[in-house]
Parts: sequence; structure tokens; C-alpha cells
Amino acid sequence: MTLRAVFRLASRQTEGLIGSLLQLLGLNLAVPDHSTLSRRAETLEVPKSSPSSRGPVHLLVDSTVLRLCRPGEWLVEKHGTQMRRSGRKLHVGVDAETGQILASELTTSDVDDGSQVEPLLDQITAPLVSLIGDGAYDQSDVYDTVTRRRADAVVIVPPRSTAVLSEDWETNPTQRDQHLQCIAEHGRISWQKRSGYNRRALVEASVSRFKRVIGDAVCSRTDRVA
Repeated sequence: MTLRAVFRLASRQTEGLIGSLLQLLGLNLAVPDHSTLSRRAETLEVPKSSPSSRGPVHLLVDSTVLRLCRPGEWLVEKHGTQMRRSGRKLHVGVDAETGQILASELTTSDVDDGSQVEPLLDQITAPLVSLIGDGAYDQSDVYDTVTRRRADAVVIVPPRSTAVLSEDWETNPTQRDQHLQCIAEHGRISWQKRSGYNRRALVEASVSRFKRVIGDAVCSRTDRVA
């Protein structure tokens, strides 16, 4: 399955590659046929690696859509036949210090990014120092989720252009109020540098690296999310 994913091969091509490798190695081993590989891929449980980050974590969150390859999709590429596209959304949490993907969730493409912050945090055992995400995470639920996890954790998310200060901003300003005040005084570009928001580019690099190595599609005979 690893060879199939890395080299982006079909089941028959994977069967041929395995046979060639075994022949080059001089090993007299049976080669699983393409049907066996396909059935095995459907039920294979891939264990998640244990995060190597044991210290405090600056978590970068983002999501990307993976195409869901369906039977007959080749018609679109070959003949231009119109068909309804579908996909899955991959949500990831990346350690800002190491670039390692510490948490991931696969959902349908209509799931809101902010709703997946808690499932991502549930996969992280190290203390959370900060959570950095784009404007899709500018939600009160995201701030509340992070605060419940650790009261002094910082949420660095750019407020929407229409955002306003809370009612108690003068006496008890929230983190979001502080972001809005900094943007009003110094500008959005300066806020990005002061807050550390620019580190979010690292999670985009991680997503790009994932798509280059694994691919930008989910290939399965079954339309399951897991």
C-alpha cells in the first residue's frame, strides 16, 4: 500500500512493481494480485504515529480538500463528460517548531473548519501554548475550546473585516478584542508580525508536502470517511 500511495499507481501497476522488485532481489515470494490489494486497501487500518513533540506545542491548523475518485471519473478527463464532483476535507494540526503533523481528521467537504479544532486538540497530549489558524477559525467556539483546554493558551486568528469589539472590551478585553485593537492601531500587516501569525505559512507548506508525496485524492471503492 505504501508503494501504491507514494508512486500513485493503480492496483495492477502495483502488482507488477512488487513482482519486479522481488525478482530483482532474488526472492521467491508470492505476489498478491491486484484484487487482493484492492480488498486489503479497503479494510487496512493505518496506525497513527505517536507525536514526537513532548514539550509545549504551538499548533498550526488548516484544512484542504481531497478529491474523491469515483468510477467513471476518467470520462471527465477523456471526454469532458459532466458529473458531480465530490471530495473529502482533511483537517490537520502541525507543530510550528518541527513541522510534524500531530493531529488529523477526515470529514465530508461541507464540515466547518472551526468545528474540528476540538477533535484535533483531543489527539495532542503535550501542553498547548498557542493555536494559529486563518480567518475560517474566527469563531467564539474556537476561542472557548482552546481556553477550556488551557486557560493561558493564545489564539492567533485574524478577525473578520466586519468584526467589532465586545461589550466589555474596556474592562475585560478578550483575546479577539486585543487583536482588533492591535490591527486598528498598527495595521493588519504589523499585527501579523507582532502576533506570530506569519508562522501559519508552515502549515500550508506541510499540506503542500503531503499532496506532493501522497497525492490530492482519496481513492477507495467505498464512499466512507474513515
